[in-house]
Amino acid sequence: MTKWIKRKKTKVVKVGDVAVGGDNPISIQSMTNTDTCDVVSTVKQINDLEFAGADIVRVSVPGFEEAKAFKEIKSAVNIPLVADIHFDYKIALEVADSADCLRINPGNIGKEDRIKEVINAAKDNNVPIRVGVNAGSLEKDLQKKYGEPNADALVESALRHVEILDRFDFENYKMSLKASNIEMTVDAYRKISKIIDQPLHLGITEAGSYRAGTVKSSIGVGMLLSEGIGDTVRISLASDPVDEIKIGWDILKSLNIRSRGVKIIACPSCSRQNFNVIKVVNELEQRLEDIVDDIEVAIIGCYVNGPGESKAANIGLTGGPSNLLYIDGAPNKKITNENLVNELEDQVRLKVEKNKIESEKIILRG
Repeated sequence: MTKWIKRKKTKVVKVGDVAVGGDNPISIQSMTNTDTCDVVSTVKQINDLEFAGADIVRVSVPGFEEAKAFKEIKSAVNIPLVADIHFDYKIALEVADSADCLRINPGNIGKEDRIKEVINAAKDNNVPIRVGVNAGSLEKDLQKKYGEPNADALVESALRHVEILDRFDFENYKMSLKASNIEMTVDAYRKISKIIDQPLHLGITEAGSYRAGTVKSSIGVGMLLSEGIGDTVRISLASDPVDEIKIGWDILKSLNIRSRGVKIIACPSCSRQNFNVIKVVNELEQRLEDIVDDIEVAIIGCYVNGPGESKAANIGLTGGPSNLLYIDGAPNKKITNENLVNELEDQVRLKVEKNKIESEKIILRG
């Protein structure tokens, strides 16, 4: 965690082998969009999400056929799975013995006795519950009371269910209060964070398309994380679920909260550039997607800011009459425009391999 962010200490719940809350790393989630009954396709997507860096994956379980498929899916993957349940509490009871977490929206689960049964099933199987409060599915009396969704309505709905969970002596839960409106979402999380100590799952729900949703989520989730609020994150995009994982990581990396893979620092390009910065960055980013090691690469098109950025990175490239490659802060060699991407990729992979060898030596010495 970056020093300038003072994270609120919350209680810890375990979703499979992933600890959420406390001092544990902020986890990144996504949700499958395949037909859950299509076990092969769903397993493939879950594995793709795990490869992209997901810590937890949520799977929709709308009916009993999907519940049966969920059990098959769970046995075929390694990553923790959250069963997403709406309307029929009996489905939650059906998958409680196989899910790593039960996600319920109390506003559409129904009467308290049904919620009690879900709580008992979670207790019996030692799995947490994620209580998901959503502006689009608030209880009818709260809709009438407030006229329209707002932060106070979200918080009141959340506290109703906190009271039920407390009454049945159940603390193994995390909470989310989501809306598609940034201001409403941020306000609700700020308020609930002052009231409860349970882990909070962050997200701007139904954020929109890849571009617009990324901007909305980066602003809303970024604001909360920068204030030390939040323990796990889902970036909700009308896009490939893998994109949600990538954007989630980019947000955490931008705030220096967590880092995974290659972090590219690049100039926006201008008439001073001595090579096609945009083309080089895009191609290099695609080539290096498989690398999970934490490494920083600076790609600067001219000699104004190039040396400073290149010296601060693990690997740097400064454009000029002759492009200059930097390794660990020191000038290394000149390279031609025609060989930029190949040379940079080779140097990154060489650096990653050297880092692994050094780490192994340290382990052997220790």
